[in-house]
Amino acid sequence: MAVSSTLFGAKWERLLVNSFSSPSASLRAYSLSQHQMNVFSKPNRGRKGMGQRIGGVRREVAQSDVINEGGKIDPSKASAISAIEQLKTSAADRYTKERSSIVVIGLSIHTAPVEMREKLAIPEAEWPRAIGELCGLNHIEEAAVLSTCNRMEIYVVALSQHRGVKEVTEWMSKTSGIPVSEICEHRFLLYNKDATQHLFEVSAGLDSLVLGEGQILAQVKQVVKVGQGIVGFGRNVSGLFKHAITVGKRVRTETNIAAGAVSVSSAAVELAFLKLPESSHATARMLVIGAGKMGKLVIKHLVAKGCTKMVVVNRSEEKVAAIREEMKGVEIIYRPLTDMLACSAEADVVFTSTASETPLFFKEHVKDLPTVSSEVGGLRLFVDISVPRNVGSCVSEVEGTRLYNVDDLKEVVAANKEDRLRKAMEAQAIIAEESKQFEAWRDSLETVPTIKKLRAYAERIRASELEKCLSKMGEDIPKKTRKAVDDLSRGIVNKLLHGPMQHLRCDGSDSRTLSETLENMHALNRMFGLETDISLLEQKIRAKVEQNQK
Repeated sequence: MAVSSTLFGAKWERLLVNSFSSPSASLRAYSLSQHQMNVFSKPNRGRKGMGQRIGGVRREVAQSDVINEGGKIDPSKASAISAIEQLKTSAADRYTKERSSIVVIGLSIHTAPVEMREKLAIPEAEWPRAIGELCGLNHIEEAAVLSTCNRMEIYVVALSQHRGVKEVTEWMSKTSGIPVSEICEHRFLLYNKDATQHLFEVSAGLDSLVLGEGQILAQVKQVVKVGQGIVGFGRNVSGLFKHAITVGKRVRTETNIAAGAVSVSSAAVELAFLKLPESSHATARMLVIGAGKMGKLVIKHLVAKGCTKMVVVNRSEEKVAAIREEMKGVEIIYRPLTDMLACSAEADVVFTSTASETPLFFKEHVKDLPTVSSEVGGLRLFVDISVPRNVGSCVSEVEGTRLYNVDDLKEVVAANKEDRLRKAMEAQAIIAEESKQFEAWRDSLETVPTIKKLRAYAERIRASELEKCLSKMGEDIPKKTRKAVDDLSRGIVNKLLHGPMQHLRCDGSDSRTLSETLENMHALNRMFGLETDISLLEQKIRAKVEQNQK
């Protein structure tokens, strides 16, 4: 019977996934011996064999397949079984030695409409919960969430790329209510080096709607701040985001990408003035709803445009008072959230930038508002820069009203395209250099388990031999002598380990290549029987099983 490696690989993968339903079966599945797992084939109902289900996969092995009537092993059949066993071992070995991958599953202003992004958006307060749920998935080790008005990106370290992406996409569908097929239509997937470069570009402001805008760097910093202390925000993801912060700072320092750059808030103000008649720029009545970071920036840019009076609606007056103190000479009138509709009735332009997860304005709220003066074009403008949106799309159906959201800001930033591309090229050189450094750091992590196991192995031998030595020396050994012998044993071990340890390090600080370092690692694994890859996988699976049992 011929068994293709593709067929076996698929069944092995299914075995790995299904085995999580039973702790004993799952651990057994990852250490299957030749007697525990045999030929995958259609069951032969005519023979009494050792049929058994392991992890949902049927195996049928009949004794008569190998042993003839005389009770002896049939060499031809035994060799066939042996070949299949080798094939199984090869497939298992390939899986256990698959390196964890950094993956980003994302939707941004470049790939998905705001209607979809707002459903997927995760408030900052919910990031820890999201990380916990993502790391609870079978093939996800670490996770981070970057959710802004322009993007919703999930960064994970996956034990398997394909399975990890599938699990995260299904999780996104479950939390947002958007079908998996629709998410797949608009998402983008990037792996390892591409994922690293993407986050570095995001942090540098190259992937922003407004090139070089600084708010995204602050948002990347917030991911690290929120992630501190969360188990799932592990070494790889944490290191990636911290390095991205370094890249963002360096790009802005060493290039002029931030010179003349505008933010989403400033683009919103530009759009409003673009739509208003020029003669009304100084007299148009401005209303800003929300005094958070985005709202404060809107106010600043309105002042920069010459506005000397505006109304700000917010839950509390504290933030508005602080802004008023900072911008002396400008009349900033505070109104509570309960006065929002009344204030809207007296405004020509309404900017919304709150963290509300549900719209503040619907058609029924706007249709009875008084019409605005013809001096401002006869149209009341709603400029909504929130995600999720603060203004329902139905508002655009109201006569005398125009609604704009973050996706409409492209009109403002389309100018100076050539200059944007030139600045981006300068930044890319820095990103390429920093990407190499990060990859070198991540490569160096490959040998950490071997280093730990080799040290543990040497320590066991040292402790054992030390105990033998001290027992021969008698019980009345002075503490000073005991310490001297202990120090001697430690010194010998450290001296002997120094060379191997040096050849297991690959952090880009010397000329040793990654392939050379990995060769050294595998050689030490073989010489000392460390079996790092398989034992690591077993540890990960054991942890997943225990986690799923809780």
